[in-house]
Amino acid sequence: MKFLFNILIFCLVLIPKQADAAAILVPMDETQKDHLKAYGVAYWSLENNMVIEWLLNYRGGSFLFPQNKFIESELVIKGVSYQVLADAQVLKIKSDIANPEVNMEVVQLETAPKIAVYTPQGKQPWDDAVTLVLTYAEIPYDEVYDSLVVKGGLPEYDWLHLHHEDFTGQYGKFYRTFHNHAWYQEQVRTNEAMAKKLGFSKVSQLKLSVAQNIRNFVAGGGFLFTMCSGTDSYDIALSAFNTDICEHMYDHDPASPNFQNEIDYSQTLAFQDYTVEKDPMKYEYSNIDGTEDHRSLPQNQDKFYLFEFSAKWDIVPTMLCQNHTNEIDGFMGQTTDFRKEFIKPDVLVLGENKALGTARYIHGEFGDGTWSFYGGHDPEDYRHLVNDPPTDLSLHPNSPGYRLILNNILFPAAKKKKRKT
Repeated sequence: MKFLFNILIFCLVLIPKQADAAAILVPMDETQKDHLKAYGVAYWSLENNMVIEWLLNYRGGSFLFPQNKFIESELVIKGVSYQVLADAQVLKIKSDIANPEVNMEVVQLETAPKIAVYTPQGKQPWDDAVTLVLTYAEIPYDEVYDSLVVKGGLPEYDWLHLHHEDFTGQYGKFYRTFHNHAWYQEQVRTNEAMAKKLGFSKVSQLKLSVAQNIRNFVAGGGFLFTMCSGTDSYDIALSAFNTDICEHMYDHDPASPNFQNEIDYSQTLAFQDYTVEKDPMKYEYSNIDGTEDHRSLPQNQDKFYLFEFSAKWDIVPTMLCQNHTNEIDGFMGQTTDFRKEFIKPDVLVLGENKALGTARYIHGEFGDGTWSFYGGHDPEDYRHLVNDPPTDLSLHPNSPGYRLILNNILFPAAKKKKRKT
């Protein structure tokens, strides 16, 4: 018996002891099999009251989870690459990150933000990159629209995304090409009915109220993220609060003849000094958008680049730029990117197209909250058109363009500010 007991002890010594494991590292560099699902596991952990750490600039912005069999099981199920680390390994990583000469930092993520997506109920003939990636990463969100926003329901959420939207009341300026299509006509009927129901005489007035309520949400400590036409059309709507920029085919009466001089740039979050497009038949809102500039670039040369910030001093922009590459393939949209001469001086440019000198990804503060604008429609579809099928993200699990969206999802978990209602 003593011989058998000794053999058993010897075998146990040879077996690696899970109890010695201190943490689970999810690397976010080129070794990661599914970057997008990794964000989903991070969010799931926060939902389940587990505090995790974001290792900024360490192996592409890796995540450090507590050693937990449920987390490990979730990583296996989702196909996310990970490593189990011992105490000494964790201490070594954190010691390296703490070196003042190294551009890295540890940020603690504590609470899963409650997410809302501003989106219409009816099926649109285009998809939305944010809802696609949230669904793929299995991050839950609520859909909200005009009624909830106008009635003051946004403060129950932490983070808001604006689906591909036109806040000026011009229905995306699709009139010339699509006004005879059933989906366009239904969109007009639905929006006009909603405006009437909520006490507005025009859709543009309803959308202005929505835009102003969203601005109040940000001022009270909310986090706003939007892409494509949800960026410039939003600011233009805010600036046109005291005039009418919609021609008769949009709101049944002519635009104000002098509306450009009545634009108030003090109302906007990001842009100033722009000229609103007067032609109602032109598929453009203003000269903020740099889409036309991209016509001169071959697709394989259309790139944008993320700026590098100090992880120890500029934590917020560093979080928003975490990636396994700083060079990202460009992609078009109704609003592709932003001409820098129309960006307010206090706005931070996070990513730019060096060849064109345009800004692709920008960020700013307003009141107690923050906002991020990201140009383009779909990071994995260079020229996504109306009625094109949605992108299958299982074919793009390592998309750096989609990672930027998910950085914004986790950002509120690290930023602790008391919400105002």
